[in-house]
Amino acid sequence: MVATLVAAGALAVPAAPAAAALPTAAVALGDSFISGEGAGSYQPVVDVNGVAQGFPGWSAANSNAYFCHRSANASLLQASLPGIADRYNLACSGGRPADFTAPSSARDKGRAVAAQLDQLRAVAQTHDIDLVLIGLGSNNSSFTFGDVAEKCANRFIADAWTGWWEFWAYLNGPVEQSPCSAADLATAAQYAAAQAETITAVRQLLVTLDQVDADHQHRVVFQDYTNPLPFDLDPSYWEADGRQDDRDKFRELGAVRYAAGCPIHRASLAAGHLFSQGLGTLVQNVRNTMATEFPSADLVFLDVQHAFDGARLCEHPGSPAGALATPIRLQDGPTGTFVTSLSGKDKIAIERIANTCASYFQTCQESWHPTAAGQAVLARCLNTAAVTPARAVTCTRQPDGTILTT
Repeated sequence: MVATLVAAGALAVPAAPAAAALPTAAVALGDSFISGEGAGSYQPVVDVNGVAQGFPGWSAANSNAYFCHRSANASLLQASLPGIADRYNLACSGGRPADFTAPSSARDKGRAVAAQLDQLRAVAQTHDIDLVLIGLGSNNSSFTFGDVAEKCANRFIADAWTGWWEFWAYLNGPVEQSPCSAADLATAAQYAAAQAETITAVRQLLVTLDQVDADHQHRVVFQDYTNPLPFDLDPSYWEADGRQDDRDKFRELGAVRYAAGCPIHRASLAAGHLFSQGLGTLVQNVRNTMATEFPSADLVFLDVQHAFDGARLCEHPGSPAGALATPIRLQDGPTGTFVTSLSGKDKIAIERIANTCASYFQTCQESWHPTAAGQAVLARCLNTAAVTPARAVTCTRQPDGTILTT
């Protein structure tokens, strides 16, 4: 009888309530094209010590967490993502594969933020992660997008303002005056090394997601890169004062192209597109390698190489108006005032302005990145990648400005 009563009492105990489902989240990881560099409306960023850093001033150290430049206009925050309750932009301008597992402050030119996977783990404590957007590959131990852009723009400016008998007094050393070649930007060996680094980082990401995601159901979108410059400049930017950029000294033309946002040799443009195409191949190879290693993972490649077609800098007269990428803009010292015209400035003034970018990279780091409107286009590309049953999505801007995803 006692046993019967005990059993009956046990049956009468009410069951514990089921654990409440966590709110869903979409997370962005990676570098500047994902963080929203160039799109403005930058939000405070929590540094490696847990302190939120707002704008620290133009003369502050570029390692400050704020200069991750996490924009409220980043594509993840503009995208329409049904079923997603909250969004977290954990990407950082200048982000490299090593930053996934170690604080970026642990390396040269890194920002003072925690490892991106540690930030992801923190999100997973309060949210069910359903979507991860990755932009990774343009910065690594072999090359960085910023260095590539700086190299080609500086060659053009040096060529425009100095003669063959003069030198360009640049803080980082002598500057060539010839157009960039593909080998100047990245070699086959460098692409291979960059791909290996990126695979290592993404492998650790997928392992981490399997460990921390509440329901173990998540899509990972691998976005590649779009070139801010056209395959050729509009003819209105070919010549000024009777000189093209294959002449010795062409200051007026240099000023015209700088004002339009594209201080670049026409002969450098093909190399630049080979570079961006190489990055696209790298990203796709990383996605495919991970799909083989993690056959049950939901991995989608998002090709945005042509997302800015017809709306690149200097693709039409009147640039930078209407372009989806930010023009190159410099400051004369860390003043906060951008120099929009180099017309009438002599070589000494141009060198001083260029050296400001070298000393205070935050004064020029937005250059040649997607604008807020450009991020809105990338958001429309992401809309499809987030829900498609396909394993790859190509996003193309049509001549009428509409965005086609296939």
